Amino acid sequence: MRQVPVVTLATAIGLASCARVDHLGRPPTFSSTDDGPEHAAMLFPGLPRVTEPSHPVDRSSLWSGGQQSLLGDHRASRKGDILTVVIEIDEKAEISNDTERSRSGSETLEVPQLFGVPQRINESLPAGASMGQAVELGSSGTSAGEGSVKRKEKLTLRIAATVIDVLPNGVLSIAGSQELRVNFELRELLVQGYVRPEDISRLNEITYDKIASARMSYGGRGQITDVQQPRYGQQILDMILPF
Repeated sequence: MRQVPVVTLATAIGLASCARVDHLGRPPTFSSTDDGPEHAAMLFPGLPRVTEPSHPVDRSSLWSGGQQSLLGDHRASRKGDILTVVIEIDEKAEISNDTERSRSGSETLEVPQLFGVPQRINESLPAGASMGQAVELGSSGTSAGEGSVKRKEKLTLRIAATVIDVLPNGVLSIAGSQELRVNFELRELLVQGYVRPEDISRLNEITYDKIASARMSYGGRGQITDVQQPRYGQQILDMILPF
C-alpha cells in the first residue's frame, strides 16, 4: 500500500518532464494547427443562416450584397470567419496606504480613609507599603502601518482569431493562437472570448476591451523559460512547507 504514492509521484514527475524533453537539444516544436477549435470551425461552418435566393445572382456584380462583392460587408459574422484582435494595453495603477494609531490611559485608586480599615491594614504591610494609594494603573499603545502597490503593464499585439461558434443571441465566440519561434525559444499568444458583431469595425478588427470574458495569454516555452522556472521539487516544497 505504501508503494502507491511513490508510483503516483514518479508518474507525475515523468509526465511533467515530457514538456522539456520536446526541446531537449533542439528548438521546441510548433503546436498542430489541425487539432484546435479554429480548424474545426473552418471545416464545419454550420448551416447557413439565410436561404439562397431562387433567382441566380451574378457574383461579379459590384452591387451584390454578399461578402465577396466590393461593397459588401467583409466583417466576420459566421462560424469559420477570421477577424483581427488588436491588443493595446497601457495601464498603470498605484495604491498607497498609511495608517497610524496611538492610545494612552491612566487609572489611580486611593483609599486614605475607610472606617479606619486602611490604617489597620498598613500595620500588617511591609515597610514602605501603604493603602493610601491602593492601585495605580497606566497603559499606552501605538501601532503604525504603511503599504504601497505599484503596477504598470504595456503590451501591443495583433492576432488573427477565428469565429468558432455563433451563440443563439448572435454573439460570436472567437479563439486565436499565434506561435513565433526565435532560435530555441517559442513565443505563443492565445486569445479567447465573446464579441458582438456590431463591435467589429469595417476593417474587420476588434479591440481587446470589447471582448467579453476575454482570456489572453502571452508566454512561451523553450530552454530559456525552463531555466527561469523553479524546479519541480522546489515548487512542491514551497506548497507544503508552512514556514
